[in-house]
Amino acid sequence: MAAFVDRVTLNVTAGNGGHGCVSIKREKFKPLGGPDGAKGGDGGNVILRVDPQVTTLLEFHHLPHRKANNGEPGQGGLRPGKQGEDLVLGVPAGTVVKSKDGDILADLVKTGDEFLAAQGGMGGLGNAAIASDKRKAPGFALLGTPGTGQEVVLELKSVADIALVGYPSAGKSSLIGSISAARPKIADYPFTTLVPNLGVVQAGEVRFTVADVPGLIPGASEGKGLGHEFLRHVERCAAIVHVLDCGSLETDRDPIHDLETIEAELAAYEADSSFAGTDGTSVALTERPKLIALNKVDMPDGSDMAEFVRPELEKRGYRVFEISALARNGLRELTFAMAELVEQARSERVEEAPIVEVPMLRQRTGKKTEFIIRREEVNFEPLWRVIGEKPERWIVQTDFRNDEAVGYLADRLAKLGVENQLFKAGAKPGDAVVIGAEDNSVVFDWEPTMAAGAELLGSRRGEDIRLEDRNRKTREEKRAEHDERRAAKAAAREELEAERRAGIWTESVHAKNAERAAQNRAADKED
Repeated sequence: MAAFVDRVTLNVTAGNGGHGCVSIKREKFKPLGGPDGAKGGDGGNVILRVDPQVTTLLEFHHLPHRKANNGEPGQGGLRPGKQGEDLVLGVPAGTVVKSKDGDILADLVKTGDEFLAAQGGMGGLGNAAIASDKRKAPGFALLGTPGTGQEVVLELKSVADIALVGYPSAGKSSLIGSISAARPKIADYPFTTLVPNLGVVQAGEVRFTVADVPGLIPGASEGKGLGHEFLRHVERCAAIVHVLDCGSLETDRDPIHDLETIEAELAAYEADSSFAGTDGTSVALTERPKLIALNKVDMPDGSDMAEFVRPELEKRGYRVFEISALARNGLRELTFAMAELVEQARSERVEEAPIVEVPMLRQRTGKKTEFIIRREEVNFEPLWRVIGEKPERWIVQTDFRNDEAVGYLADRLAKLGVENQLFKAGAKPGDAVVIGAEDNSVVFDWEPTMAAGAELLGSRRGEDIRLEDRNRKTREEKRAEHDERRAAKAAAREELEAERRAGIWTESVHAKNAERAAQNRAADKED
């Protein structure tokens, strides 16, 4: 059986970014060398690229899971990690990339066309890149982000100008073998052709490609026979040639009936709307230009059958050609008629003008919104969700086992304006705050008491004293304690002032001094 696959489901995963390095330079006679941890390497991408040497999707059928290489972690001495190599997957020309829901992501037609199926993760920064004038030697580094991944569906739709359609054993393979250099399998039994064959035809100065679509039978559009699997290969063709068998020995078949059956199957098959013209409308298979090739006229009954059905076909508006693929009769006239249809289709094809991007010299709009805050409720308790590319990426890059890294994250979020926006949105201390989507989210209780600038607090490397007391009081509680202390001090001062005015302080002092002097005199007498 022919090894041909034209529809597969492919799972692609890009490589993860390497972690940044935490390193301090240490050399003899060079104290305080400073941080020298380097950045991790970026993960490799997964790229689908049209390769002229690839003609089928069979390789992805056997290996449906593909993953690119990860980036290596950074090293000390400012040695960055090695980049993960991109995984380039060769696909045949005419491959359509779709999502699981059927949305078309890319249409790869020409040699060299590429589609980025999965993007590699970013490498984490080392502590040398995080260091600043105030944070001299960070005791942490950023983690690498994971690569993206998705499940895509690859469909192969042959890139040909003319499609040969017809019943099994109508002579399509013999015809394409006679007018081109293609060498398809030819035999005297039905369904000999199990894969679409492509051939290049030269008619005068016009060169075009012809696709031999495996035989269609009644019900092909519903999945019967092989037609449903290969009808998609007709979609890209500009014209269709019906190859009708005039030498069939079956009593219940004739060329007119065969033509009506194939036309009904083409009408029942819904062409993909992604191959619409420049005006946004797609041409149905039944509305495309067609030619009729009455094959096997070299047989005794074939010539009589061709003469019998030709007037009826011409009456229906078809251009009819009597040919013999085996004896090579009438092929020149047929190929030149194909060339006329191809030239007409190419002349009507409008090339869209390339889009030229104008460089923006000055930003006219306001500051771009980096995140949004959405209020939710869980068990009748408020929950604030922070959604944004930067906050979500920072969460993934943070090593939560390192207090200094957590403090650095808090400083970044405060600088971005997350805390101010929570205040404006009505968040209260102690409310739950979630950063990120459901899959990779981080939940914490919001405590707007952390002062920014951990590098000014004098923490040891890898620590942040702002995080040592996990049960620290909120601003409201600290303000209430401060007011209580001020009130207690004011009451104590008023009480002392009242005692001073009453003379209690003076009498008490004189009495104590007199008693102390008497005790001293008594002690002297005893001595």
